[in-house]
Amino acid sequence: MFDSYFRLIRNLALRAAHSYWLRLLGCFAILLAALLPASLRADTAYFQHVIFDNSISRDSYFYSYGHEASPSNLELDHEKLPVERKFSLSPPNALRLAWTSRENGGWTAQINVVKFRGRRIHFEGDSLYFWCFAPDGLASGGLPLVSIIDTQGQFSSQLKLSDFARDIPAQKWTQIKIPLSAFRGASLFLLTANSLESIVFSQGASDATPHVLILDEVKIDWDGAGKKLAGAGKPPQNVEAKGYERHIDLSWEANSDPDLQYFLIERSLENGPFEPIGIQIPGVQRFTDFLGTVNTHARYRVAVVDRFYKTSAPSSTAGAATHAMSDDEFLTMLQEECFRYYWDGAHPDSGTALESLPGDDRIVATGATGFGIMALLVGTERGFVTRAQSLSRFQKIVGFLEKAPRYHGAWSHFMDGHTAETLAVFGIYDDGGDLVETAFLVQGLLAARQYFNRPDPAERDLYLRITKLWEGVEWDWYRRGSQSDALYWHWSSHWAGQIQHRLTGFNETMIVYLLAIASPTHPVPPELYYSGWAGQSQIAIDYRRGWGGTTDGDHYSNGHEYNGIKLDVGVGSGGPLFFAHYSYMGFDPHVRDRYTDYFENNRNLARINLAYCIENPHKFPGYSANSWGITASDDQVEYGAHSPDQRNDNGTLTPTGALASFPYTPEASMAALKHFYRDLGANLWGIYGPRDAFNEGADWYSPIYMGLNQAPITVMVENHRTGLIWKLFMSNPEIQPMLKKIGFESTGAR
Repeated sequence: MFDSYFRLIRNLALRAAHSYWLRLLGCFAILLAALLPASLRADTAYFQHVIFDNSISRDSYFYSYGHEASPSNLELDHEKLPVERKFSLSPPNALRLAWTSRENGGWTAQINVVKFRGRRIHFEGDSLYFWCFAPDGLASGGLPLVSIIDTQGQFSSQLKLSDFARDIPAQKWTQIKIPLSAFRGASLFLLTANSLESIVFSQGASDATPHVLILDEVKIDWDGAGKKLAGAGKPPQNVEAKGYERHIDLSWEANSDPDLQYFLIERSLENGPFEPIGIQIPGVQRFTDFLGTVNTHARYRVAVVDRFYKTSAPSSTAGAATHAMSDDEFLTMLQEECFRYYWDGAHPDSGTALESLPGDDRIVATGATGFGIMALLVGTERGFVTRAQSLSRFQKIVGFLEKAPRYHGAWSHFMDGHTAETLAVFGIYDDGGDLVETAFLVQGLLAARQYFNRPDPAERDLYLRITKLWEGVEWDWYRRGSQSDALYWHWSSHWAGQIQHRLTGFNETMIVYLLAIASPTHPVPPELYYSGWAGQSQIAIDYRRGWGGTTDGDHYSNGHEYNGIKLDVGVGSGGPLFFAHYSYMGFDPHVRDRYTDYFENNRNLARINLAYCIENPHKFPGYSANSWGITASDDQVEYGAHSPDQRNDNGTLTPTGALASFPYTPEASMAALKHFYRDLGANLWGIYGPRDAFNEGADWYSPIYMGLNQAPITVMVENHRTGLIWKLFMSNPEIQPMLKKIGFESTGAR
């Protein structure tokens, strides 16, 4: 039904054998890193080395687990390792190991690799490194044991840390290095140390003495990564600071440096001394400092720290102050922060939207690019970038799309941002055209075509190039024959229609049928809207029942009430909130067909979602009238199509759910924005606005931003404020005739 099904089965990664060839490959990897600019290695290269640098949650580290067996003791916070905020090598925090080992007892402390979309867990290097800090000093004989577990569950025997470290002096950071070859497999199959998933510290000497060891900067790297004698690189230039109500955004410029480990940010509050407050990874030259207070002045400077932990001189300083903001200023701030995902965070070669940040630097997403295009239009109109800058970016995006493989006119779901090659992320059969992602892209392109429509040669050329892309989509091919009553999601030149995925509403795919009927070159009959999207066939009925688990809405029409709110069309209580967003970012829902007024139906989807969160039948922490928005996103386990019902709600809220609903629920969405920002901002707010999702009951905050979720915020807030993207899309000459063919009536467009 939607691509959560594919995301749940996609994580099939190739595994490389552990051998001495890794050392030779390492030489090539280092050479390649030196040749590539940092912007091309922003996320992938960093996370091919780093296991732990900081915790988003302030009290306990989500990606950890601890256990104690009496009479031994291990300090834990809800079975997780405590976060150390007083001492850290890479600020603002580290991990705290505090234990007492006694005879006949035991303890284990497990640090897990953070899993997020686009991250293949295979580390580059031949040695495990981590830094230790003992507030009172620690003799090597008192150090714990250490072992590792790989991604297939194979584990090593325990090693004595004392074999690799001398005494840890008091109040001094000390780096420990363990060759990966020292970890010998102790389970049934081959241990692949470079595919490490967990590091396990455990009880060593039973000395009945309390010990504290702070751990930071845990990574895998090549032997000798701490022995370079040269100084660190040049400090960043042109540091700028901009204040908002509770946070200050920093930006800077920096030279590419293959040895860069991270940027170090230092802050001075109210002209006090500079103190380290955070880091930023290579390739990202922005930082958000969430102060949490109004009318606070701060100065900042930025330095570079290399792979050998040598720190450059600091940059020049930049200052700003937090200040009270009006509701309009809040909305502009939100739009700009989310816009930055598609401007600063775009793929450097193609200009298109990355699937997630952090993630795999290659993977750009077709649908997210379409959404990002609309966000770029908002950013241009709002003055976040100039029209000339925006035009240049659009020329790059369109040039990339022109050279990308197309499958009867449709683009694939994912492409390599460097080469435009199709990436079959969801499995062997996903190597062809994706009509839904293509529709999301075309929705954005058509809005851009109307925006760049001035009598200027460059804009006229862009208009014509977008028109050619639009006219090249063979929508009728995806009907799979003249007798078919519906459109289908996929087609592959290798596998043809192996993926039998009929497009049946109500969900996020309405825009596919609208564009297919509107096509000036490859249209489908308007009757397909009612036989496919709103189909009444047994196939359509069974489809809706299958994913919804209910007969409510299985005939497209629903008519039931949920939390006292009637839903005209939709399955069950309506499904994830992105159903009310994705097809209606450009297409103005102020229309009615024989079933419903789609603006009012979408409003009710959002109101049901809000009312469900207020009722909170599962009693999940954090749900309230100010904290709502259940929709598709990653959660602490995997990607899920979260929705307001008993079986698809696990306590995860996704800010785009509430914030992209501004046109439908402006007061409730504003309340959610202020709660996400003012109350949760220290954990939730970052360089691209609110993080993708959070679960307060699990004390989990997403480590990523997602390309499909940031743009709807920027775009739908603008549709709430001015109707800009709705007006642009609806002004295309093909749209009004399409509405007439289907039988839509306007209900008073924005």
